[in-house]
Amino acid sequence: MLYKRILLKVSGEAMLSHDGKPIDQNFLSYLSNEIKPVVESGVQVAIVVGGGNIFRGLTANAETGLDRVTGDHMGMLGTVINALALKAAFEAHGMPSRAMTAIEINKVAEPFIRGKAIKHLEQGKIVIFGAGTGNPFFTTDTAAALRAAEIGADLLVKATKVDGLYDKDPKKFADAVFIKKTTYQDAIARKLKVMDMTAISLCEENKLPVKIINIFKKGNIFKALNSDEIGSLVTY
Repeated sequence: MLYKRILLKVSGEAMLSHDGKPIDQNFLSYLSNEIKPVVESGVQVAIVVGGGNIFRGLTANAETGLDRVTGDHMGMLGTVINALALKAAFEAHGMPSRAMTAIEINKVAEPFIRGKAIKHLEQGKIVIFGAGTGNPFFTTDTAAALRAAEIGADLLVKATKVDGLYDKDPKKFADAVFIKKTTYQDAIARKLKVMDMTAISLCEENKLPVKIINIFKKGNIFKALNSDEIGSLVTY
């Protein structure tokens, strides 16, 4: 394997079922089966999950008049629900897991402590980080970059619905050009849809490579860790 420790960013939207239910049990089973060979190969896996399937603070702010801080806190709780769902699914598939949160909810998950998270990973457990950074105004993309840097991940894998980076939205433009490899600065200058500016700047500062893959293609996570042919790579 090319990488020893990775952080996988999974969006909340990926967990939505086709009939609109917030958590798709089929996706939980699918993701468990996708991650299992990665764990069995000896790669240490951490995950940051979004909460957009349950609550999106920014949207609520625009639609209901909720203040941004309250909306973001509600969104953080949505990510905790998703983290617990992932933990239960992974353990049902025989993979020991821990949910850790940036806001303390001791009855349901461990508080994030860097040393404990690394220890869990070294013991072969999957660690799922919930509640983002614990602060409003920061996205879960930024949380993914932050946690990846804190635990010393070799790679941040962003799971998407497309095969990688394009110069424009491939769903809207037939002439969209696929970008196999680029730099942080190029991604920022061209406003490529990698992650938000804070997240990509964190990755650049810590020389943390980012790989964008299509999570809905079976076997892609494992293949992406073994080959440069899968997805797009953003590096220094």
